[in-house]
Amino acid sequence: MIPIKNAKEIDKMRLACRAASEILERTALLVRPGITTGEVDQAAAALMAEAGVKSAFLGYRKFPGNICISVNEEVVHGIGGARKIQYGDIVKLDIGVVRDGWVGDTATTVCVGVIAPATQRLLQVTQDTLRLAITFATDGRRLGDLCSAIEQAVVSHGYSVVREFVGHGVGRKLHEEPQVPNYGKRGSGPKLKAGMVLAIEPMVNMGVPTIQVLKDNWTVVTTDGKPSAHFEHTVLVTKNEPEILTWRESALSR
Repeated sequence: MIPIKNAKEIDKMRLACRAASEILERTALLVRPGITTGEVDQAAAALMAEAGVKSAFLGYRKFPGNICISVNEEVVHGIGGARKIQYGDIVKLDIGVVRDGWVGDTATTVCVGVIAPATQRLLQVTQDTLRLAITFATDGRRLGDLCSAIEQAVVSHGYSVVREFVGHGVGRKLHEEPQVPNYGKRGSGPKLKAGMVLAIEPMVNMGVPTIQVLKDNWTVVTTDGKPSAHFEHTVLVTKNEPEILTWRESALSR
C-alpha cells in the first residue's frame, strides 16, 4: 500500500521538509577546501540540534553518520571522516531529518571552487533531469512514466543511471512505498494519487552504471572511478502541479 497523506499530515511534512532544506543550505555553505567530511557531518548535526530535529539517517540500519556525504566518484551513502575536501571536488550532501515524527529528505551536489567543464555538465544534466521528473508527479500518472523519463533524459546525454539504489516514498518512515527507480517503462507501475509523497533522486554516473560498495559496507562508488552526481527533492503529488516540499532557491540555481 502506498500511503496517502491527509491535510494535517501534509502540513507536518512541509515543516519537516523545510527544516531539511534549511539545514542542507547551511551545510552546503560550509563545504570548502581543507575541511574534512567528518567536520561537515558534525556541523550538520549541530544545525539539526539547533533546529530541534533529529537525523533520519543516524542509526538507520546502523548507519554511523548524521548525513551522507559523498565525494567525486562516491555515489551515495558516504560517511563523514578524515577525508579532506579538495578544490575542484564535487560533494554530494544527502540530509534527512525527523520533525514531530515526520521525515524530510533532500540532497544536492556542491561544487568546490571551479570544477571540470565535463563534470559541470554532468551536474547540470542531473539537476535538469530531477526538474523534469518532478513534472510527472501528478495525480493519474503512472509511476513508470516518471521513472522512464529520468532514464531517457540521462541516457540521451551519454550518461548512465544507478539501478541498485532508488528513490522512495517518504513520510513517517524514511523509506515507504513505492520504490522510485531512475529507470522504468512508460505506462507501467501504480497510478499516482494526490497525497502521495515521493523522494525523487536521480543518481547519475558520468561513465558506466556499475557500482560497488566499499569495505565500510556503506559508501557506494563508481567502478570506473568517474564522478557521479545526485540531487533529490521530496515531492507531494497533487491534483494540479506537484509541490516540491524541499524547495530551496539556492539549490535549484546551483
